[in-house]
Amino acid sequence: MALAPILRLILDARGGGASLQSLASTWITERAETLGGLATPLQSIAARLPADPFDGVVVIMVGIGIMTVFGAAANFLHQWCSLTLATRVTAAIRLECFRRVLHLPLGTVVRRGPAELVSRVNKDSVELQRGFIALTSKALAQVTKGIAGFLVAVWFDWRLTIVAVLVAPILAAVLRKFGTRIRRGTRGALKAQEDLLRVSNEAVQGLRSVKTSAAEREALSRFGRANRAALREELVVRTARAAAGPIIELLAVVVLIILALVAAKQILAGSLELERFLLALGSLAVAGGSFKPVTSLWNDVQAAEAPAQRLREILELPAEGKRERSLPALPRHASSIRFDRVSFRYSDEGPWILKDVSLEIQHGEVVAFVGPNGCGKTTLLSLIPRLFDPTEGRVLLDGIDLSAGSLRSLRAQVAAVTQEAVLFADTVAENIRFGRTGVTRDDVERAARHAHADRFISALPEGYDTPVSEQGASLSGGQRQRVAIARAILRDPSILLMDEATSQIDAESEEEINRAVKDFARGRTVLVVAHRLSSVLSADRIVVMDAGRIVDIGKHETLVDRCETYRRLVRTQLVGTKP
Repeated sequence: MALAPILRLILDARGGGASLQSLASTWITERAETLGGLATPLQSIAARLPADPFDGVVVIMVGIGIMTVFGAAANFLHQWCSLTLATRVTAAIRLECFRRVLHLPLGTVVRRGPAELVSRVNKDSVELQRGFIALTSKALAQVTKGIAGFLVAVWFDWRLTIVAVLVAPILAAVLRKFGTRIRRGTRGALKAQEDLLRVSNEAVQGLRSVKTSAAEREALSRFGRANRAALREELVVRTARAAAGPIIELLAVVVLIILALVAAKQILAGSLELERFLLALGSLAVAGGSFKPVTSLWNDVQAAEAPAQRLREILELPAEGKRERSLPALPRHASSIRFDRVSFRYSDEGPWILKDVSLEIQHGEVVAFVGPNGCGKTTLLSLIPRLFDPTEGRVLLDGIDLSAGSLRSLRAQVAAVTQEAVLFADTVAENIRFGRTGVTRDDVERAARHAHADRFISALPEGYDTPVSEQGASLSGGQRQRVAIARAILRDPSILLMDEATSQIDAESEEEINRAVKDFARGRTVLVVAHRLSSVLSADRIVVMDAGRIVDIGKHETLVDRCETYRRLVRTQLVGTKP
């Protein structure tokens, strides 16, 4: 379109045509006074242009081709740089958010729920990346082009341009209104996605229970409710996005009509030339056409603000041990662990989980903790690696308050084996090595032998290099526990915590695990939350708990004689008790 006038002059057969050289020379001559000292060098350049019309067209087409290639290269570099920047920045934010999640206090994770944090790290970062791409890939080019068109319009007729500018605040207000709706809707949609992730994870991870309970319909119903809630929130965003463009376009047409009426009156009055009006109007149209895509870009940026705020909330959560990095390392445990009038609850308004617990455990002791469900056994043991800190009282390691030493030095000498052994989708060897660096394959195999796991591992298709399914589903319960014990042995801890580690396995597996723990326990302090009579009988002492308090301490025979709570536990809860 823009080349039509000059091509018409060059190719006009009736008028004999004109060369590119003559057209350029004439244009420079007519504007010699305006160009001043530039006229002479420009004339010398014009003299080098082709005198033949066809050659002139060839030069123009070659010039267009060169500019097209240059423009395409520039666009590629712009897109490549902007997409690289957006992707790398998003990946860095995602990594930092996940790092913060890993270093959050366990209480914070429990209160918020893992699904919320995982959804924010993964889902919100994707939404944030869309905003980065919108901001860096096209926004700058469109805004620059729009500003250029606007300045040209001012050059042709500033009065009409001012009328157009007066309408700009209205357009900005409309954009802001829709941007607010999109931002709120996106935040609601992301929250609904969290619930959807939580419900789906619960159903899939607990699929064994769902199937054995014939609860597929109920699980599907729960997922359907969460899915409908997510759909509602996403449709709110859809409506705002769909309406923003047409409304802005309608307002632009109204502005164009107003400008045409004002210009028509001035043209009829003789105060405005029709050509200048058309040129000004065309420039404004170019500016408007450039700013139109900014509407969708603005919507993308507004939609990205919600996930940005949610990710920032994670980054602002206080990390555990952040203020303790300058604290001295705790020496390796060699004397005692003492709970000094310890009380604990999860929140200021919540019930007391532990209340006024005092207990001293000597190094090398095996101590079993028994009690009704919910009496605080697991919580008490969780205070040792400082998964939680006491609300009141102190926990001392060899006479040193745990809060006075660095968290890393404390956890380096603690290992835990829980009821549900946590395994990852990796090889058996890597699951044993998890959390340890600088250990050799021989170290891994030695730990497995001590855990009585080497025999079954060697029988696997690829031995220690056999992949483990997600959450260890390809191994039996006893096998998973022995891998977890091998991992604990590899840590060479001074304190071993066994939280119902044998409560859900068969007798043969229990015997092998107890033998492994007995061999490994020498020279270490072992604290056991027990549901098995064998674990209780092999302990040096038994701590009986009820309602967050210690009600008695002693050996099995003594407690059976004097402690009613323990007798009730022996009759009703301790697995392996004879009727």
